[in-house]
Amino acid sequence: MNVYFESERFLKPGRGSLQSRIFNDKKLKNSPKHVYALVYSTLKYKEYIQIVIKKSKIKEVIKTKKLKITDDLLLLLVHDLIFSSKGRIQMGNHPIKDAILKNKTRLQAEFTKLKLKYKVRSVDGLPVQLTDDDETPVRWFRINTILTSPKQFYIDHEFFRNLQPVSSIQELNQTGVIYQDDYITNLYGVHPREKITSTPAYERGEVIIQDRASCFPAHILNQNPNDIHKYVIDACAAPGNKTTHCASLLPPDQSDAVVYAFERDTKRVEILKTMCGRALGKDKKSLIQITHADFTTTDPKDFKDVTGLVVDPSCSGSGIFGRALEDAQKEEAAEEQVDTERLTKLAGFQFKIVKHAMKFPSARKVVYSTCSIHPHENERVVVDLLLDPEIKSAGWRLDKRENVIPNWERRGWKEEFTSLADGDEKKCEQLAGGCVRSVPKEDGGIGFFAACFVRDI
Repeated sequence: MNVYFESERFLKPGRGSLQSRIFNDKKLKNSPKHVYALVYSTLKYKEYIQIVIKKSKIKEVIKTKKLKITDDLLLLLVHDLIFSSKGRIQMGNHPIKDAILKNKTRLQAEFTKLKLKYKVRSVDGLPVQLTDDDETPVRWFRINTILTSPKQFYIDHEFFRNLQPVSSIQELNQTGVIYQDDYITNLYGVHPREKITSTPAYERGEVIIQDRASCFPAHILNQNPNDIHKYVIDACAAPGNKTTHCASLLPPDQSDAVVYAFERDTKRVEILKTMCGRALGKDKKSLIQITHADFTTTDPKDFKDVTGLVVDPSCSGSGIFGRALEDAQKEEAAEEQVDTERLTKLAGFQFKIVKHAMKFPSARKVVYSTCSIHPHENERVVVDLLLDPEIKSAGWRLDKRENVIPNWERRGWKEEFTSLADGDEKKCEQLAGGCVRSVPKEDGGIGFFAACFVRDI
């Protein structure tokens, strides 16, 4: 019964997205994935569940039995019994459960009438509006400065020139407006339904659609104007947005400047080639060199000039819209331990690939990032790296906040750094300052994490 009591409060609107509210709630005793799946699906079919409840008159039955149950709790229970694939209430013996089960036939009859009305065979066929969590709040795009300049871009493209500027992402509540980002250079936001992909600018590769948080790694790598990297590695490059962003930040006066892009997957490397081809055009193809290989098999000595690396390895993807629901449905019957094991395996791979990046002889900055909201893949990987004897002896440390998008308020979780700070809260905060986080939806896009490692050479 506890999963329903915990889920009940999330049916009401709250501050931030549904996903961020659930996954950042450290008081939850049940799996956040399972709570999210239950609440999300209940909200999705809420209007139909309410019809079934009303027409079955089950509330009157419950009232005569003097059972105390809120409308929200009833929604969750009827959802699981009638609208879920399992068709059962996930709880032991309880008077409320017994009362609902005794009326199961009546509930199913009303559900059957609904299906007949809408001419569908299952709950999946019922027409529903996309929930708020299904749509990105902002459509972000970069002006691709490899092919054009911001000034020339607006001269050439009337569509973008006619969009009205607004001062915050909260004002992107309709089409026809545009927001220039305060954090990432040449990044803009528009309403999600703005048809950017049908514009000549997009077709020419002068516009690259890329979530704001996904722009963090390349920006952090080159944030200091006095420390621009001429030779860069993108260790896990596909599909290529971060790669092309890194290429756009190479020093323009250095003809041999290059981004070495590695991708081990055959299908993904083809996507990478396509994306980079569009972004580079005919004249700038030398800016990116693509290698179809596992980055961890490379010999750092073969890249003696590389000073900056971006490492965005495979992760749970828990910060991407809809992924949490998808994972939760697949693992609905699994124990939380299975999820922890998966995260541990991912973290082991992430540790391995970042450590390899730190072995490049001239490397002085490594930006590690994930689109995960879990500390297992984020702060805990960072801590494990900083505690590694080889990495410590090589002089690697987290950079200061002032060098890592300083005005971005959401930093790493400081409580995860206690093992490095001997309980010193101020030191924990300083370490967390070398990391940035983005909360899904709430921060205008996907969930994301980035940490900046530096060393003196």
